[in-house]
Amino acid sequence: MEGVAVIEAALATMPFSPGVYRMLDAKGEALYVGKARSLKKRVVAYTQLARLPERLRRMVHATRRMEIITTGSEAEALLLEANLIKKLRPRFNIVLRDDKSYPWLVITEDHPYPQIAKHRGEKRKGASYWGPFASAWAVDQTLTALQKVFLLRSCRDTVFDSRDRPCLLHQIKRCSAPCVGRISEADYGALVKDSKKFLSGETPSVQKALAVEMEQAAANLEFERAAALRDRIRGLTHVQGQNAINLDGVGDADVIALHQIAGQSCVQVFFFRGGRNNGNRSFFPSHLKDDAAPEEVLSAFLAQLYDDLPPPPLLLLSHALPDAGLIAEALALKAGRRVELHAPQRGEKRVAVEHAATNAREALERRLAEGTAQRALLEGVAQLFDLPETPRRIEIYDNSHIQGSHAYGVMVVAGPEGFLKAAYRKYAIQGGAAPTPASPAPAPARPAAPGGGDRTASGGGDDFAMMREVFERRFGRALKEDPERQGEGWPDLVLIDGGAGQLSAARAVMAELGLEDLALVAVAKGPDRDAGREWFHREGHPPLQLPPRDPVLYYLQRLRDEAHRFAITTHRAGRSKAITRSELDEIPGVGSAIKRRLLNHFGSARGVRQAGLEDLQNCPGIGPAMATRIHEHFHPGAAGANLGKPPR
Repeated sequence: MEGVAVIEAALATMPFSPGVYRMLDAKGEALYVGKARSLKKRVVAYTQLARLPERLRRMVHATRRMEIITTGSEAEALLLEANLIKKLRPRFNIVLRDDKSYPWLVITEDHPYPQIAKHRGEKRKGASYWGPFASAWAVDQTLTALQKVFLLRSCRDTVFDSRDRPCLLHQIKRCSAPCVGRISEADYGALVKDSKKFLSGETPSVQKALAVEMEQAAANLEFERAAALRDRIRGLTHVQGQNAINLDGVGDADVIALHQIAGQSCVQVFFFRGGRNNGNRSFFPSHLKDDAAPEEVLSAFLAQLYDDLPPPPLLLLSHALPDAGLIAEALALKAGRRVELHAPQRGEKRVAVEHAATNAREALERRLAEGTAQRALLEGVAQLFDLPETPRRIEIYDNSHIQGSHAYGVMVVAGPEGFLKAAYRKYAIQGGAAPTPASPAPAPARPAAPGGGDRTASGGGDDFAMMREVFERRFGRALKEDPERQGEGWPDLVLIDGGAGQLSAARAVMAELGLEDLALVAVAKGPDRDAGREWFHREGHPPLQLPPRDPVLYYLQRLRDEAHRFAITTHRAGRSKAITRSELDEIPGVGSAIKRRLLNHFGSARGVRQAGLEDLQNCPGIGPAMATRIHEHFHPGAAGANLGKPPR
């Protein structure tokens, strides 16, 4: 009844205006986010426990605080509710768990010869964006087609400015080579204009214009040009015919279908832009209600999908929604134009929706089959390592470095739904990788585990000290944030890529932090580092091996290999960043533009370092104050104004 008392206390000052309410638990975490046309009339229903289903009773029971935000209309409340649900992910809401960004095509407009490229992230001025696309593969396909048909450049401006001869893309007829003057600015501009027409759905007009141009070229006996135009027309025809489904007469629309099995839902979305299929993506909204109605799930999904995605003018749905008018009003408010929701019953639009529904069913069936197999593997892991229950979160750790340089530790996370990439973490080793006296010595070799995988790094690297630092940072911070260990961020099993030495280092950290009850296992490669002959080390247990064809062994290998892949990728990225970093980056106030001017003028960072103050002042775009700052950085204490070039 404490939850009911909290709600009744909040009702005393709650207005009748539209808005959003949040129910919070004792830790201040959101249990539920809801919208209402009248906050007071909606929230009062939660005080009548006898009329609530069991799920909502549990929610009210856990409520310890309520917060409200008033809005100007119910449509605004719907938009705010969707934003808060995606941000807070309350466990009693239907939540769209999708952390992936959508790729777009971008055509730059701030260059005489615009570039076409793939883009993710925030949009910037000076460019036109086309999309979204469902996947990187879908945008790559369209990008390749545009290069073949319209011969637009895809290289960066820095590459474009440095070319003195055509690149390979020109040789394979996918670029018109504007970098070396093979096409005039006016003709290239015409190609850009045609490509924008194509992306806007005006393919027939573009194709007709190309056909007229080809006939004129043939009449003028310009057969090579006519053949090139013929190839471009064929390319357009191929692009038009390669989509599985098309919507003639529909410019921009999303086809959205939902399918439910065994209390789980899958929503399939096909993105159509300019009448062209930009690919499809599967979504699996999470909800506690096993009997959640399709209309309820689809309504919640739509509001969250278009929270960070511009809605098209038309949404074709598999189910008619009772609150379609409100959703359309909210999406129109976001888009700044009319948005229509339609559940077609016949015609090609219905065929498109049925096609999406088939994809939703097949995707959900695959997910359920994979989940069944995954659960069996996790049960095998629990049995192998004597865990009290099936693990829901497994963390895998690995290190990567070259003789102690550019050292990184990584954490990979897996669970019943596979790898949780949003939970991956990188740790740049701050204490260095040099051997330290505090590093635990490797455990003595055991006869039962020949070549037990103990890996004392040579040449100045100390894997034990690195593992110790990673564990201190990971679990030390976890204890500060959740000292009671009640959150979902604590692992049921910790796997370490290494042998008994790494296990000893990790166990020492856990003992210092008071976390001895966490299950730790080290996975060491067997003789000759052969996959399939791994040894598994645990504290207080002899090392063990699994039969070569054991499915649990394959699963553990996959976890270890994913951690190794992520560690190598992180190390390479850090090393590349260090290699490309210039000593000019250390000068305060020197950004990328100034650095580019200096390097273009002096040829190298060494040339800048050896330049006198007068030479720096003569560099285009470098003022006296900046020249003095740069010179003082390389020659501290020098009387800058009287210095020329330093003697060589």
